[in-house]
Amino acid sequence: MVLTIERLPKRQRQQQLLQAIEVNPFMTDEELMRTFGVSIQTVRLDRLELGIPELRERMKHMAVKTHDQVRSLSIDEVIGEVIDIQLDQSGISIFEIKEDHVFSRTKIARGHHIFSQANSLAVAVIDDPIALTASADIRFIRSVKLGEKCIAKAYVRSVSKGKARVEVSSYVGDEAVFRGNFVIFHSKKEHLDREDKLHADRD
Repeated sequence: MVLTIERLPKRQRQQQLLQAIEVNPFMTDEELMRTFGVSIQTVRLDRLELGIPELRERMKHMAVKTHDQVRSLSIDEVIGEVIDIQLDQSGISIFEIKEDHVFSRTKIARGHHIFSQANSLAVAVIDDPIALTASADIRFIRSVKLGEKCIAKAYVRSVSKGKARVEVSSYVGDEAVFRGNFVIFHSKKEHLDREDKLHADRD
Protein backbone atom coordinates (compact mmCIF):
# COMPACT_ATOMS: atom_id res chain seq x y z
CA MET A 1 0.00 0.00 0.00
CA VAL A 2 1.34 3.43 -0.95
CA LEU A 3 0.99 6.10 1.71
CA THR A 4 -0.07 9.54 0.57
CA ILE A 5 1.43 12.74 1.93
CA GLU A 6 -1.79 13.62 3.77
CA ARG A 7 -1.73 10.35 5.73
CA LEU A 8 1.74 11.06 7.05
CA PRO A 9 2.70 13.42 9.87
CA LYS A 10 3.44 16.88 8.53
CA ARG A 11 7.22 16.60 8.89
CA GLN A 12 7.38 13.30 7.04
CA ARG A 13 4.99 14.58 4.41
CA GLN A 14 7.20 17.56 3.73
CA GLN A 15 10.33 15.39 3.64
CA GLN A 16 8.74 13.29 0.92
CA LEU A 17 7.79 16.38 -1.04
CA LEU A 18 11.33 17.73 -0.77
CA GLN A 19 12.83 14.41 -1.86
CA ALA A 20 10.48 14.17 -4.84
CA ILE A 21 11.54 17.61 -6.12
CA GLU A 22 15.23 16.84 -5.51
CA VAL A 23 14.89 13.70 -7.64
CA ASN A 24 12.92 15.51 -10.35
CA PRO A 25 13.17 19.31 -10.09
CA PHE A 26 10.80 19.64 -13.07
CA MET A 27 7.75 18.29 -11.24
CA THR A 28 4.79 20.65 -11.39
CA ASP A 29 2.37 21.16 -8.51
CA GLU A 30 -0.22 19.22 -10.52
CA GLU A 31 2.15 16.26 -10.94
CA LEU A 32 2.92 16.28 -7.22
CA MET A 33 -0.80 16.39 -6.50
CA ARG A 34 -1.40 13.30 -8.68
CA THR A 35 1.68 11.45 -7.42
CA PHE A 36 0.75 11.76 -3.76
CA GLY A 37 -3.03 11.86 -4.04
CA VAL A 38 -3.43 15.18 -2.22
CA SER A 39 -5.03 18.53 -3.01
CA ILE A 40 -3.02 21.11 -4.90
CA GLN A 41 -3.50 23.49 -1.97
CA THR A 42 -1.68 21.00 0.31
CA VAL A 43 1.19 20.74 -2.15
CA ARG A 44 1.51 24.52 -2.48
CA LEU A 45 1.39 25.13 1.27
CA ASP A 46 4.05 22.50 1.94
CA ARG A 47 6.22 23.86 -0.84
CA LEU A 48 5.92 27.40 0.51
CA GLU A 49 6.77 26.31 4.05
CA LEU A 50 9.85 24.50 2.72
CA GLY A 51 10.92 27.58 0.76
CA ILE A 52 10.68 25.75 -2.59
CA PRO A 53 9.71 28.11 -5.41
CA GLU A 54 7.26 27.17 -8.15
CA LEU A 55 8.53 25.33 -11.22
CA ARG A 56 9.02 28.42 -13.38
CA GLU A 57 11.20 30.09 -10.76
CA ARG A 58 13.22 26.87 -10.21
CA MET A 59 13.85 26.63 -13.95
CA LYS A 60 14.83 30.30 -14.20
CA HIS A 61 17.32 29.92 -11.35
CA MET A 62 18.90 26.82 -12.91
CA ALA A 63 19.06 28.43 -16.36
CA VAL A 64 20.86 31.53 -15.05
CA LYS A 65 23.59 29.35 -13.56
CA THR A 66 24.29 27.63 -16.90
CA HIS A 67 23.82 30.60 -19.27
CA ASP A 68 27.52 31.44 -19.76
CA GLN A 69 28.86 27.88 -19.83
CA VAL A 70 27.85 26.84 -23.34
CA ARG A 71 30.75 27.39 -25.77
CA SER A 72 29.72 25.71 -29.02
CA LEU A 73 26.43 27.60 -29.54
CA SER A 74 24.77 30.82 -28.55
CA ILE A 75 22.37 29.94 -25.74
CA ASP A 76 19.54 31.19 -27.99
CA GLU A 77 20.48 28.58 -30.60
CA VAL A 78 19.79 25.67 -28.26
CA ILE A 79 16.25 24.38 -28.80
CA GLY A 80 14.51 24.41 -25.44
CA GLU A 81 15.64 25.98 -22.20
CA VAL A 82 19.01 24.75 -20.95
CA ILE A 83 18.66 23.89 -17.28
CA ASP A 84 22.01 22.27 -16.53
CA ILE A 85 25.32 21.89 -18.37
CA GLN A 86 28.45 20.05 -17.25
CA LEU A 87 30.74 20.48 -20.25
CA ASP A 88 32.05 17.22 -21.77
CA GLN A 89 29.86 15.37 -19.25
CA SER A 90 26.10 16.00 -19.31
CA GLY A 91 23.28 18.46 -19.91
CA ILE A 92 19.53 18.91 -19.48
CA SER A 93 17.05 21.03 -21.41
CA ILE A 94 13.28 21.40 -21.26
CA PHE A 95 11.08 22.19 -24.25
CA GLU A 96 7.36 22.95 -24.01
CA ILE A 97 5.34 21.90 -27.05
CA LYS A 98 3.26 24.85 -28.29
CA GLU A 99 0.85 25.44 -31.17
CA ASP A 100 3.57 26.29 -33.68
CA HIS A 101 5.37 22.99 -32.95
CA VAL A 102 2.46 20.66 -33.74
CA PHE A 103 0.43 19.46 -36.72
CA SER A 104 -2.82 21.44 -36.78
CA ARG A 105 -5.14 18.43 -37.05
CA THR A 106 -3.57 15.97 -34.62
CA LYS A 107 -1.87 18.39 -32.18
CA ILE A 108 1.14 16.08 -32.26
CA ALA A 109 4.61 17.64 -32.28
CA ARG A 110 6.51 17.58 -35.54
CA GLY A 111 9.43 15.18 -35.19
CA HIS A 112 12.08 17.66 -36.26
CA HIS A 113 11.40 19.78 -33.15
CA ILE A 114 12.05 16.81 -30.84
CA PHE A 115 15.18 15.93 -32.83
CA SER A 116 16.39 19.54 -32.80
CA GLN A 117 16.13 19.76 -29.02
CA ALA A 118 18.23 16.61 -28.61
CA ASN A 119 20.70 17.51 -31.35
CA SER A 120 21.36 21.05 -30.11
CA LEU A 121 21.83 19.79 -26.55
CA ALA A 122 24.31 17.14 -27.78
CA VAL A 123 26.33 19.92 -29.44
CA ALA A 124 25.99 22.29 -26.47
CA VAL A 125 27.57 19.88 -23.96
CA ILE A 126 30.84 19.76 -25.90
CA ASP A 127 33.54 22.01 -24.43
CA ASP A 128 34.74 23.49 -27.70
CA PRO A 129 33.86 26.63 -29.70
CA ILE A 130 33.56 24.46 -32.83
CA ALA A 131 31.24 21.46 -32.48
CA LEU A 132 29.12 20.02 -35.28
CA THR A 133 26.94 16.94 -35.66
CA ALA A 134 28.71 14.32 -37.79
CA SER A 135 26.05 11.60 -37.55
CA ALA A 136 23.01 10.58 -35.54
CA ASP A 137 21.27 7.27 -34.84
CA ILE A 138 17.80 8.20 -33.57
CA ARG A 139 14.57 6.54 -32.49
CA PHE A 140 11.18 8.14 -31.80
CA ILE A 141 9.47 6.09 -29.08
CA ARG A 142 6.10 7.84 -28.82
CA SER A 143 4.39 10.99 -30.05
CA VAL A 144 4.67 14.19 -28.01
CA LYS A 145 1.51 16.26 -27.79
CA LEU A 146 0.55 19.91 -27.49
CA GLY A 147 1.18 21.25 -23.99
CA GLU A 148 3.58 18.49 -22.94
CA LYS A 149 7.06 19.34 -21.64
CA CYS A 150 9.86 17.38 -23.24
CA ILE A 151 12.92 16.96 -20.99
CA ALA A 152 16.12 16.02 -22.85
CA LYS A 153 19.07 14.57 -20.94
CA ALA A 154 22.46 14.32 -22.66
CA TYR A 155 25.42 12.24 -21.52
CA VAL A 156 28.88 12.40 -23.10
CA ARG A 157 29.96 8.77 -23.43
CA SER A 158 33.41 9.37 -24.91
CA VAL A 159 35.68 12.13 -26.17
CA SER A 160 38.48 11.18 -28.55
CA LYS A 161 40.56 12.82 -31.27
CA GLY A 162 38.21 15.15 -33.14
CA LYS A 163 35.03 13.34 -32.08
CA ALA A 164 32.71 12.92 -29.13
CA ARG A 165 29.89 10.44 -28.65
CA VAL A 166 26.80 11.82 -26.93
CA GLU A 167 23.70 9.88 -25.89
CA VAL A 168 20.46 11.85 -25.52
CA SER A 169 17.20 10.57 -24.05
CA SER A 170 14.05 12.69 -24.00
CA TYR A 171 11.15 12.22 -21.61
CA VAL A 172 7.66 13.46 -20.90
CA GLY A 173 7.35 12.90 -17.18
CA ASP A 174 8.94 9.50 -16.58
CA GLU A 175 8.06 8.18 -20.05
CA ALA A 176 10.78 8.01 -22.71
CA VAL A 177 9.74 9.59 -26.02
CA PHE A 178 13.02 9.81 -27.96
CA ARG A 179 16.54 8.38 -27.91
CA GLY A 180 19.53 9.35 -29.99
CA ASN A 181 23.23 8.58 -30.25
CA PHE A 182 25.17 11.47 -31.75
CA VAL A 183 28.71 11.68 -33.05
CA ILE A 184 29.90 15.26 -32.63
CA PHE A 185 32.90 16.63 -34.51
CA HIS A 186 34.98 19.06 -32.46
CA SER A 187 38.22 20.95 -33.06
CA LYS A 188 39.87 21.13 -29.65
CA LYS A 189 41.51 17.71 -29.55
CA GLU A 190 42.76 18.04 -33.13
CA HIS A 191 44.29 21.41 -32.31
CA LEU A 192 46.02 19.93 -29.27
CA ASP A 193 47.33 17.02 -31.31
CA ARG A 194 48.74 19.37 -33.96
CA GLU A 195 50.43 21.50 -31.28
CA ASP A 196 51.98 18.41 -29.68
CA LYS A 197 53.26 17.27 -33.09
CA LEU A 198 54.79 20.69 -33.77
CA HIS A 199 56.60 20.65 -30.42
CA ALA A 200 57.85 17.12 -31.09
CA ASP A 201 59.17 18.12 -34.54
CA ARG A 202 61.01 21.10 -33.05
CA ASP A 203 62.60 18.92 -30.40
